[in-house]
Parts: sequence; C-alpha cells; structure tokens
Amino acid sequence: MDLSDEVEVRVREDRNVTVAVEGEGADSVPLDESHLVVRAMRAAFDAVGQTMPGVDLRCRNAIPHGRGLGSSASAIVAGVAATAALVGGGRLDRDWVFQTAADIEGHPDNVAPCVYGGFTISWHGAKTWRAWTAAPAPGVLPIVCVPRRSLSTQRARGLLPETVPHSDAAFSAGRAALLVAAVRECPELLFEATEDRLHQSYRAEAMPESAALVESLRGDGLAAVISGAGPTVLVLYHGAAGDPHGESPQKNSAIVDSIRRRAGTEWHIRPLAIDLVGVRVTSPRS
Repeated sequence: MDLSDEVEVRVREDRNVTVAVEGEGADSVPLDESHLVVRAMRAAFDAVGQTMPGVDLRCRNAIPHGRGLGSSASAIVAGVAATAALVGGGRLDRDWVFQTAADIEGHPDNVAPCVYGGFTISWHGAKTWRAWTAAPAPGVLPIVCVPRRSLSTQRARGLLPETVPHSDAAFSAGRAALLVAAVRECPELLFEATEDRLHQSYRAEAMPESAALVESLRGDGLAAVISGAGPTVLVLYHGAAGDPHGESPQKNSAIVDSIRRRAGTEWHIRPLAIDLVGVRVTSPRS
C-alpha cells in the first residue's frame, strides 16, 4: 500500500552515528545505534563483508508503529536498500535487498511487498527466499482503519495456538487459493476469500474493538480483516454490480464515509493507493 517511510542517509567522515526521527514513533524509538534502520544497515554491511561507515540518519515516518502495517519491515528494507545503494554506487539490487531483509526479519511476508510493491506471495525455497509479485485487479481499494492504541506483535503471536483443527487448516488453504484469484482477477470474491479461521478469533481478546469492527463491516458485506497482527482493520473494497472496477471517486468517497461513521472517532480511516514499485532509492545530484 502507498504508505511509506522516508529515510535519508548521509555518510560521515568519522565512525559516529546520529539518528533523528520525525512523525510516527518519534517519541518512542531509540535515537542511537539500536535504531532498527541502523541495525539493518550494519547487518547488511556485514553480509557483504564490509564495515559500515559513520552515518547521519534522518527518518520521516508515516507508517504507524505497532498497528499491523509492517513498520518494522519497512525500517529493515530501508536500511538494507540504503546499504545496497552505498555499496553499489547508487544502484539498487532488489533481489539482494529482499534476500538480506528477509534474513534479518526472519520471514519474507512483510519485506516482499516493501521491496517489490504490488500483491506478493513469498516463501522459503530450497536454499533462498522466494517471492512472486503482480498487480491487483483494477479498482481494488485498500482502506485502513487505524486505532489510537498499538498492540505488541509479540503479544499477538503469543495468543496463537500451537495446533489448529484439520478442518480449519483445510478451510484456510482453500481461502488462500481463492484470495489469489480474488485479488488478481475476480475481486467480487474478496468477501469470501477473506474469511479466516487461523488467527483472528484467537487474537480477539487482545483487540476487542478491532474484532467488533471487523464483524460490523463484514455484516455490511465488506471484505474486512485484521491487518497483520493487528489491531488495524483493513478493508479491501471493490465496486458493486454496475461499477465493476470500483473506480468511481464518488462511490469510493461514500464507502469511506460509511466506514468512518461505523467506526467512530477513535479510528483514523484512510483509503490508500496500491504501490506497484516498492522501495525506491534516490541519490543527491552532484
């Protein structure tokens, strides 16, 4: 989704590291070498066998922290991409960034869309991380409902059971396959494709307001789900019959207003474009 952090890295002549943060997390993230972007840069330099130089790091954060929107993956990808540009003379090797960022994150599902943009499916192959990416069907509009409070991803993961019934696993495998078809070619199937039996009910106790909003929106026929580990609620909206591509600005505005009324004042409702590019690196002109 088109919700991005901007990271500026300037190389210093000494080995010192300075960190400045604006926007999301400015009052809570560390401002030293333990900052996640710096840690990702150091790991990436280690991966290529080089010593990280001193840097001045400035982060302008737009992605809310602890809301299930991939802020940590974004920080990791930013640090690795900055390293790739510094080592590669300004060039960006996306595949190397993906492999290195997934190694740092420990799984590829958040870093893949950060790196490549669009709709991604990612997994670990025989030896390397793998990803497939494509553009969603025209007119699919992500709408995020971001609550004021955050939720620890560690806590959300801790609520998941070690095992689930076979029937739930089979149901979820079928819905995962259906979701690919819905996002790519048949968005009228998004509501059924986003039915879940693997995590939302188990995590509801940690985010009762989010669970209630999902239930309310799905009662209106909207494809609403918990985003990531939560507590943000994501709606994948597409036009109804007579508006097959969902591209009417008036209709999109109306559905956003409807969600806003349903959610109330404790939520920030924001429609987002779909970013088909992923991470970008620009260098100052000489």
